[in-house]
Amino acid sequence: MLLNALFVGRVMCIMNDEIQQLFDDQLASWELAATNYAALSQVKTKVFDVGGYTYKVQFNPARIISSAAEVDAQSIRERKCFLCAANRPPEQKGILYNGRYEILVNPYPIFPRHLTIPALVHTPQLIIDHFGAMLDLAQQMSDYVIFYNGPKCGASAPDHFHFQAGSKGFLPLEIDPDPEFPRTILYATDSRQLAIDRFQYVYGKMSLHSDDVEPKMNVLVWFEAGLWMVGVVLRRKHRPACYYAEGDANILISPAAVDMGGVFITPLAKDFEKITVDDIMAILDEV
Repeated sequence: MLLNALFVGRVMCIMNDEIQQLFDDQLASWELAATNYAALSQVKTKVFDVGGYTYKVQFNPARIISSAAEVDAQSIRERKCFLCAANRPPEQKGILYNGRYEILVNPYPIFPRHLTIPALVHTPQLIIDHFGAMLDLAQQMSDYVIFYNGPKCGASAPDHFHFQAGSKGFLPLEIDPDPEFPRTILYATDSRQLAIDRFQYVYGKMSLHSDDVEPKMNVLVWFEAGLWMVGVVLRRKHRPACYYAEGDANILISPAAVDMGGVFITPLAKDFEKITVDDIMAILDEV
């Protein structure tokens, strides 16, 4: 048991070090990524108490690409997949993982360190056959929270399976993992198989609407003190009515795992300035 723990610890250190080296190399050689990570130091943040829980709002203009992404079937058919290796910028390099995924620096960051982890093969955004890999990534990338956005719950590339990962110490859900965190089923276990069994149980109990390919959800996983922490956020819809509203009623927020984990992303200054606790509560209740 001790030797196994030492081995796991060594793998964790190697992965974290390798990813840090990837960041160092990419920020030195890729101007877009370097510019956007430098801009994070200027990002504005507000903090709200929403029903006794901390929620942050981040003004991050670079995220307009994701927040306003067209994800209807026709738009997806008409654009090249930006997660396929053949269509990615030549500057973007990655780390192969487990023969199935590639770890990439996300050039439009929310976190101080933000990664995208696409499958090598162009396959739809459906988590059920990838959840075990999500647990493995969380254990080996111990400096990060791994998260998944369902195809109708914030994924800007629902046609190409991918996880994302962000630095620990950023999301309120991870900082203070309260089992009563709003709209989230949160559990902890030291057993990989039990983590999978519980997820499959929750997945099987969730509603599947006629036009869905999987139950609407966001999933967050991290590894802490020998435990997998798993948060499954139950979703009703993709985007709130305020996203489509006209005039002053418009708030361009497209909630995904980060928002549901406690950090709302506003790519427009007008929305950052005017958003209130009531707005946050209404959006959470609606989606």
